[in-house]
Amino acid sequence: MPKLSLPVRLALLVAGTMLPLIIFVVGIVFNNYEQDREDASRRVLETVRSIRLVLDAEMQRMTGGLQVLALTNSLRSGDFESFRRIALGFLDQYGKDGVVLVADRDGRQLFSSVTSDTASLPPRNNRAIVEQVFSTKRPHYSNLFVGAVKKQLIVTVEVPVFRDGEVVYDISFSPPIALFQTIVEKQRPSENWTISIFDGEGINFARVPNPQQTIGKRAASSLYAEMFSNPEATLPTVSLEGVPLITTFARSSLTGWTVAAGIAEDSLVAPLWRNLAITSTIGGVLLLIGLAFAVRMATTIARGEMLHDLLIQELNHRVKNTLAILQSIAVQTFRSASKSEREKFEGRLGALAETHNLLSQEKWQGSELQDVISRVMQPYLLSNPKRLRMFGPKVPLSPRLAVVLSMIVHEIATNAAKYGALSNDTGTVTLDWEVTKEEEIPKLRLIWRESGGPPVVAPVQRGFGSQLIERSARDQLGGEATVDFLPRGVVYTVSCALENES
Repeated sequence: MPKLSLPVRLALLVAGTMLPLIIFVVGIVFNNYEQDREDASRRVLETVRSIRLVLDAEMQRMTGGLQVLALTNSLRSGDFESFRRIALGFLDQYGKDGVVLVADRDGRQLFSSVTSDTASLPPRNNRAIVEQVFSTKRPHYSNLFVGAVKKQLIVTVEVPVFRDGEVVYDISFSPPIALFQTIVEKQRPSENWTISIFDGEGINFARVPNPQQTIGKRAASSLYAEMFSNPEATLPTVSLEGVPLITTFARSSLTGWTVAAGIAEDSLVAPLWRNLAITSTIGGVLLLIGLAFAVRMATTIARGEMLHDLLIQELNHRVKNTLAILQSIAVQTFRSASKSEREKFEGRLGALAETHNLLSQEKWQGSELQDVISRVMQPYLLSNPKRLRMFGPKVPLSPRLAVVLSMIVHEIATNAAKYGALSNDTGTVTLDWEVTKEEEIPKLRLIWRESGGPPVVAPVQRGFGSQLIERSARDQLGGEATVDFLPRGVVYTVSCALENES
């Protein structure tokens, strides 16, 4: 996978920081929306129950008034002329559009508050409810129907009139439809609400909005299917105008009528989209500002890195030139020296150059111990790389430590190639290292073990290589280097403190 550029990495950092925050805020907005929906559903339910209670209270008041009329002696005795004055007094509280009728079991109108000419009155249109009053001896509440006299849509309250324990008449009152329209209009919280009162067959007889266009029509199909399954429920519906609603309905156990109220989904969704738009806009602006800042920072850092790389390249060029000059001087200086002496010097110079190349690749930020050892040991393992086994953790080295340790390992490997395990075809070298802590200071301990080489013979005097190893470990690393000439092979032990250099 190709390494991402610095601007891309910084942009991903900004995006990775901002996007979770934006998502978190969007989550809060949606949570508030869900809470608003729950609150709206609760308000709709409370409104529906309130309207139902008001409606039931009004119908009970009407029923109670009719029952009082049913107890008057003039009505029970059939004295309808005397009863007219009492009935008109009852109607005064409801206005001119209210009508009181009295009918017998066959539906013949015996009395009407509209006219005293009962002979010309037609039979009652809703004969079925008249029969129910006579058979059940209880009050009943009609569905919406067209009245026989005024030819208008009405609902009626039907109350039995008793004489000697038997029902002799049915007294009926049709209140003005405007009375129910006033109830729903007063209970409507805002223009986003749709409120209806339905009769027992799901027909509108009071509604806001658009009462003129909707009274007498059946409830919307999405609501009608549920109205007769449960006495009370909350569900999403679509109004007769095609507006999506959150609707609650409740059926009255007194009248069998249903009150339904719904709040427009748009009134809840509109704030959601508004809040999302605000959140997205602010988040997008902040994200763009962050990305612009990241690009600017990346450009600044890239310029710094470019300058850094140029300086390192210049340093590498100068160091290589210096090494080339040193090599030329060495050739001139050691022209009369033996081949062995020239090879020693050139080998040390080569080890230094290899370490310099490794550090150059890492932009002089340091290198890893195993990489340094592998670079130094490469010339000695060309024929058989398996002769060297390395064991140890990853140890990052500062540039100074890398240079000094490479020189030490080079000297040890040179001795092994001349006199030890690397001087034949069967010898092997095991190189172990570990990192310990002494007084909170990390220390490196490196052990070189040879085996399979020629018989070990301790030297009579120490050469320059051995002195270089010891002095480098002591003077430049602040540690120590020891060598043990054991029968099975030479063992070098080098220890030093690790440093964290920039």
